[in-house]
Amino acid sequence: MNKLPLVIINGPTATGKTQLAIELALDLGGEIISADSLQVYRYLDIGTAKPTREERNIVKHHLLDVVNPDEEFNAAVFAGQARIIIENLAQQKKQTIIVGGTGLYIRTLLRGIIETPEVDEDIRNYYRRLGELKGKSYLYSLLQRQDEEAALKINPNDSVRIIRALEVWEQTGESIAQLQKRHSFGGSNYTALKIGLQMERAELKRRISARTEKMIADGLLSEVKSLLDRGYTENLKPLRSLGYRQIIDFLKGRQDWEETVQLIKRDTWHYAKRQFTWFSADKEIAWYPQTSRSAIVDNVYSFLNGCQKPV
Repeated sequence: MNKLPLVIINGPTATGKTQLAIELALDLGGEIISADSLQVYRYLDIGTAKPTREERNIVKHHLLDVVNPDEEFNAAVFAGQARIIIENLAQQKKQTIIVGGTGLYIRTLLRGIIETPEVDEDIRNYYRRLGELKGKSYLYSLLQRQDEEAALKINPNDSVRIIRALEVWEQTGESIAQLQKRHSFGGSNYTALKIGLQMERAELKRRISARTEKMIADGLLSEVKSLLDRGYTENLKPLRSLGYRQIIDFLKGRQDWEETVQLIKRDTWHYAKRQFTWFSADKEIAWYPQTSRSAIVDNVYSFLNGCQKPV
């Protein structure tokens, strides 16, 4: 059975993924699926850097504004809905382009979710405190001793995955790597070209700062006030996210405006670094400078021409 080709654009926030996806979609006559865990929420537009109405009029985007802020949405739901859209686009002979910075959504679409035990908060908090006291390198050395196979597959700086692997080992006595092996990834209906956008640290920090200022100028404060006025509470997952959390703290009198803006910039930068840690562990991603448009286009066409079932 021929597999459907997917062009996937990922990488840290503020690297220009949306603009590249639009350019490719126009060139290929395709449509875009957003793989962003916050852009699925209605009313969260400015703070999530959601594509503008003008951009959506140029190219059709899917999985934006899917649920209200108090409704559940996760990687499994994303994958299920995305698969339906991909099939429909294939029937219309349109190329699917997936763009976003939520690595778990992309991985779940391509590989599914492995069966691991539910999180035990006591175990997780133990390892978190251990990491805070002794550092990431200590946690990684602990994983190397307990589960060498998993350690070989995890970036030493990726504390989230290190802690998860330690949790699974403690709860089951089994390597998370073995669970992944038993989970069948062979049934995927897709073959994917993964393109990652990267840039120099100083330039990315500058872009994050500039984008934060633009969000504020575009009305981020009013957007957050509107969400609260609709009755959505600050403990909801989307309102604990970047930008929204800091603005709510300002509105509640917990910090001043200057501090709020600086915290958004700082925390967005930290988030971008975590995203890069996640994506850098994926050896299938072909990384390009944000300006290498012609090389990216050449790679996309080469990939599509080489697929068994080109669109």
